[in-house]
Amino acid sequence: MKHAVIFAHPRARSFTAAVAEAYAGAVRACGDMVEVRDLYRIGFDPCLRAEEIPGEADPAPAPDVAAERERLKDCGVFALVYPFWLNAPPAMLKGYLDRVFGFGFAFGGEGHSFNPLLGGRKLISFTSSGAPTQWVEQTGALAAEQTLFDRYFAALCGMTTLAHVHFGGVVNGASPSFVKARLGDVERTVIKHFGR
Repeated sequence: MKHAVIFAHPRARSFTAAVAEAYAGAVRACGDMVEVRDLYRIGFDPCLRAEEIPGEADPAPAPDVAAERERLKDCGVFALVYPFWLNAPPAMLKGYLDRVFGFGFAFGGEGHSFNPLLGGRKLISFTSSGAPTQWVEQTGALAAEQTLFDRYFAALCGMTTLAHVHFGGVVNGASPSFVKARLGDVERTVIKHFGR
C-alpha cells in the first residue's frame, strides 16, 4: 500500500516535520510505500483561484494541482500532519485540500459534488498544539477539527478515518524525552493500523 504524508509547517526542523518523518519511517518498516508532501518545502501555492472553481464547465486543474493529483492517485492512505494555529490548521494545508482534493479528484462522481471518488481509502491525522490537550478539548477546538476533517472531509471523499492523534503541550524547547515519547506514539499508531 502507498501512503501520502501531507504536512505543513514553515520550519523544516519542527515537531510537525519530526512526526511526519516518524510516520514515514514506520510505514516503510511495515513494508509500505510513502509519498511525502512537505507543503512549505515544495512551495505549494494554497490560493484557490476563481478559474479553478467548477461552474458551467469543469475546469482543467492547474499544472501544480495536476502534478499533485498524479502523485496521490494511487495512495491508499492519506496522513495529515499539522499544528493548530489559532486552534485551526495552517492555511497552507487547508489551501492544499481545497485545490488538490477538489471536484474531479476527491469528489464529484457523475458530476455531483456529493459523490465521493476516494472510496476505500483511509485517512489518519496527527496534530499538535502548544496548549495542553485538555484545554484544546475544553475549548472545542479538537472536536471542531475532528468534525471538519475526520468526519466531513473523509465522508465527502469516501474515506474511512482510522485515527486522530493529538499531541498537546508541544512548544519550542520541549524536552528530548517528551519528543521521543511522542514519536514513539506515532510509530505505535502506524503498527496498530498497518503492521503485518
